[in-house]
This record gives sequence, structure tokens and C-alpha cells, in this order.
Amino acid sequence: MLTSIGKFSKSFFIKVLVGIIILPFVFWGMGDVFRGGNQNIVLTIDSEKVTTQEFLNYLSRINLSDEDKKNINESNLLERILSDYAGKKIIELELNKMNINLTDKSLKNLITSDKTFFKDGKFSRTEYEKFLLKSSLSAPMFEQNIVEQEKKRQLLDYLSSGVNLPVFLVENEFKKENQVKYIKYIDLDEIYKAIKINQSDVEKIYNENKNIFSEKFKGIKYVELTPISLTGINEEGKKFFNRIDSIENDILDGKNIKNISEENNIELTETKVLNKNKIGENGQEFKDIDRELFNRIFENKINTPEIINLSNKYYLAEISIVKDVVKNIKDSKVQKAIESEIRFSKKLEVNTEIVKKIAEKKFSLSEMENYAKKNELVLMDAKINSLKDNEVFQKGIIKRIFSTENNEINLITDTMLTKNYLIYVEKTDYIKLDKSSDKYKKYEAIAKLNISKDIYQNFDKGINNKYNVELNDRVIDRIKNSL
Repeated sequence: MLTSIGKFSKSFFIKVLVGIIILPFVFWGMGDVFRGGNQNIVLTIDSEKVTTQEFLNYLSRINLSDEDKKNINESNLLERILSDYAGKKIIELELNKMNINLTDKSLKNLITSDKTFFKDGKFSRTEYEKFLLKSSLSAPMFEQNIVEQEKKRQLLDYLSSGVNLPVFLVENEFKKENQVKYIKYIDLDEIYKAIKINQSDVEKIYNENKNIFSEKFKGIKYVELTPISLTGINEEGKKFFNRIDSIENDILDGKNIKNISEENNIELTETKVLNKNKIGENGQEFKDIDRELFNRIFENKINTPEIINLSNKYYLAEISIVKDVVKNIKDSKVQKAIESEIRFSKKLEVNTEIVKKIAEKKFSLSEMENYAKKNELVLMDAKINSLKDNEVFQKGIIKRIFSTENNEINLITDTMLTKNYLIYVEKTDYIKLDKSSDKYKKYEAIAKLNISKDIYQNFDKGINNKYNVELNDRVIDRIKNSL
């Protein structure tokens, strides 16, 4: 697709389009509506058929973990993935009907204008290729992702075109981030720092969850394939690449790395089992292999040889053994993980009780003052001028504070409960928005995006009823058993 660029691609959309919220079209409960039928068809959308191979290719791209594959029969994970894929296919059908597309030239312009791939002020093929290698992406895969995201962006623009926003919607978006808040607050972390951890609790959690504290170790076999080792000539000529092709054919024929090495008279290097950090069970690091090469090999499947091209060097590698090793309870990382879990649980318990009282209107300002005295905490005063103008609170916390009304009490935390504040809002001063300023344009765009999301949701509901989606349960079961 991107012939002038060659073998590589990713990022404009990681930085820009990921920021554009495109709601997924996920279909739940499609159930047993399809019986029998073509053994190679896993999904039908009206007359559009999705083959088993097409869906398997999609599964390989999302790279399910070994744990996911192991539990695939006991969960509805595959059905959820399939329903999400159905949503993607329906969007694709709608885009085609609306004649929304992206030409090869436009795709090229998007990638070559992305400064992530610039060097010395202009697009660099080398930088582009480096990015793909680091991201473990192929050019076609990345380019297809860009095409899909850009077409969705165009659809969103199309659906929201012609929307005239009332001024108050723009001002509301502005007020969410631009105000002065006068508050009283308690830092609950002073309580949580004093949480005592009993070793008996640590042992109980460890014994009940040993599988969580296991680490995967793999033994590997590998060798660098050089012109001299394969042809006896120190030159990467036609003969050398013919031998590489021959080895690839041997792999496809099911030969293992031992067979291939013996037939080609090349000596393998074999390691003891190592974890992802190249550390053996004895705690010693295996230093005789490049980190990047090791990472590539470590991702391989067991007993499946692979030829790896890394920095214009060729390697033959195979995972010979995989084992899960349970870490000792005295391991510092195990101790830290369990203690963190205990602290998190205790924080959650206390926070839940406070939130319950607030919801039941049983936590007034006087109750907040009494709570501070009882727990030997300080009730602090603070003035917050903007999202960034404060030394105490993080931006995400301030956003939550800004959404709290005057005379209200709120418990505000971050996602991992590392920061926990009980706050009371005394007064709020709102900043005036100049309609002729750049800020107005910025918040107008935010308000328009939110309106677009609402329109998109309604569009979603409409096409849910427009298409007839049928699943082939027998094929789904067969796929589960093959993973």
C-alpha cells in the first residue's frame, strides 16, 4: 500500500487519533441464533460472511496470553472478541456505503508528515523502520490501522458536521477546568501510612494465591545463521539466501531446531531455563546473548523454530522448555506485592465507609472536623487557582475537586488509591471566557466532540437494529478447542 515508503510504519494516530474517542460497536448476547451452516464461516452479517481463517488472523494480531488461551473454554472471552470484531466489520460496511475512504497518497502523506519519523527535519525511512521493529508491527498491519482510524474520524466529522453549539455549552466545558476553588481538606494518607501488616495475613494471601506469584522460565536454543556457517563463503549472496529459504521450508515441514542444525552442520547454543530478564533459577544472569535478540526469542512458541532477522543478521531459535516457578514468600517482590494488596484493601474498606456516609448525608463539615480530631489529622485550607497551579494536588484530583459544588463534601482519590483526600468546598469563583480568544476555540472543539459522541452513540443504536448478525456456535467451539 505504501510502496514509496517500503517495509515499514506507526504514530500519528497513536498521538492524535487515540485522542479521538470512537465508541466501539460491541454486540452482546447474539447467542445461539446460528446452527450448522458452513464449517468455515464463523460469523455472518447480513450477506457478509467472515471466515474462520479471517477471524483467526485477527486473533493472532491481538496476541492472546497463554493464560487467556488456557481459560478460553471457561469464559466468554472469545465471544466478546468476536462481537467486537462484528462491530468493526459493521462500521466497515457503513463506511463503504458512505464512500468514506483513504487513498494511498493520503495515507503516505499522513505517515511522512508525522514528526515521530523525522530526522534532521524531514521524514526518515530508517526512523520509521526502527519504530516498527520496536513496536513489533508489520507495515501492512500499521497502515491498515491508520486507514481504519482515519475513516472513523471522517465518519465522526460527517455525523457532526453542521452542528451549531450554544455558547453555554462551550462555557460549561471551560468552567470545568478554569475556576478558583476554596476548600478545606484532610489528607487520609496519613492514616493509611500507619496501617500495620501482620505476617500471618501475608502468609494467608500467599498460600491462597501461589499461582499469581509464579514466574515463567524458558529454555532456549539458538544459533546465528551466517554465510560462512551455511555456505562456507563469507558473503551474503544468492547461495546464502537459498539456504535460508530452505531452512524456512524445513520449519514449515515440521522439523525441529535439532533436526535442522544437524542437517546443516551448525552448532546450537542451549541455555538453562531463564526468566524474561535473562535470570536463571540460580539467580545468575545469562550474559552471552543480546538483550533484543533474547526478547524476540522469549516470545516464541514452544518447540516451534523461527528465523529471526535482527539488524540484518539472521538467527534460528526455538523455545525448548517452558516452566512456571513459584517465587518464595521471602522474595522481596512477593512481600511488596502482598503488602500493597493488603494496604489497598484496607484503604478501600475505609474509603467505602466514608463514601457511604457522604451519600447518606451523614457526613457534614462538623463530622469532618470530628473525624480529623479523632484520627489526629490536620484539617487544611487550600486555594486552587487552576488545574496546574497547586503543589498539593495532581491534575486528575483537581478536576474532581472542580466538579464538586459549594458546601459539598467529597472523597477524592486516584485510580490506585495512592492519593486520598476528604474535601469540603467553601467557595468557587469562575473565570470569564473571552469569546474572541484562542481558549474559546479550544473549548468549542471539546464541546463539539462531546456532542459528536452523543450523535455517534445514537448512530450506534441505529445500526444495531439495521444489521442481522449471526454466530456459528459450532465453529466458535472448534476455535476454542484449537487454541
